[in-house]
Amino acid sequence: MTSEHVQQWVNNHPLSPIHVDCAVTVMLKIIDGKCKMRSTEKVVMALLYDCIKHLPGQILEADLHPLIATARVNENDEALKNLIYEKRLMAETAISRPVMKAFKAMIREQGLLERREEEETEA
Repeated sequence: MTSEHVQQWVNNHPLSPIHVDCAVTVMLKIIDGKCKMRSTEKVVMALLYDCIKHLPGQILEADLHPLIATARVNENDEALKNLIYEKRLMAETAISRPVMKAFKAMIREQGLLERREEEETEA
């Protein structure tokens, strides 16, 4: 899947502010190494993040984006890893589990990720 394909998906399926927050949270989980999605799904989710990071969220602050950008290029910085960990926990606490599950179900149902009979992974 390409960034153009994901951008087209976003154009056809605009995300609500809370879903923007969900995508940011998944990106934090990917960086933190806690995302249990398949590697191909992580790539798609990173592309989704890149397409929506300029959009307003409902709960999470926009100051996460420069931190995420820095963490993506400085993977070995321990202080940065700890900060990402803290921000991930904060995001996961702020967004209810049902909201996150509904977001993941929606992106599968709308064709961004493969549908699954049983949700075997947690983003």
